[in-house]
Amino acid sequence: MPTDVQSLAIPDVKLITPQIFRDERGFFSETYSREMLAGAGIAVDFVQDNHSLSHRRGVVRGLHFQVPPRAQGKLVRVIRGAIFDVAVDIRQGSPTFGRHVSAVLSADNWSQLWVPVGFAHGFCTIEPDTEVIYKVTDFYATDCDRGIAFDDPDLAIAWPVGAAEAVLSAKDRQHPRLRDLPPQFTFPAA
Repeated sequence: MPTDVQSLAIPDVKLITPQIFRDERGFFSETYSREMLAGAGIAVDFVQDNHSLSHRRGVVRGLHFQVPPRAQGKLVRVIRGAIFDVAVDIRQGSPTFGRHVSAVLSADNWSQLWVPVGFAHGFCTIEPDTEVIYKVTDFYATDCDRGIAFDDPDLAIAWPVGAAEAVLSAKDRQHPRLRDLPPQFTFPAA
């Protein structure tokens, strides 16, 4: 089945839109194909699926990443509702270090975001009762879990909610700014 794969302003991050077939019964879509992703230059193996539900608009999850040896790439999609999804390049030496790309992912547009290793990832719900499913390339590891402040002024992310309205976990409110983190990833990857 044809799938549309587009590179964003940071070419390593891809917007993927699988084809969807609708009729009076509902729809059918092949949402993941290892062969299709490999053909688009994303040759990875996924080891875990994660599923989150956010009841309110304005829930911010992130910006998260895992450091080596348990670094993760993520393939993110929305099955109900909509999110403003963000990937931040945190690879030291990258020409796009500290820059971000974003996309709206929704159950309606059926798009997915590929976030490779070396990027922090986060999203903000823009509809209530939003469900997000994402595949990861390594298992969750508490000792490798890290984050960046979602409202780091150096990143200048135009979130759809202000910092005062954002609903975050206590953990996500404690993340440091990117400039205060030691280098975790290098560009090009070794």
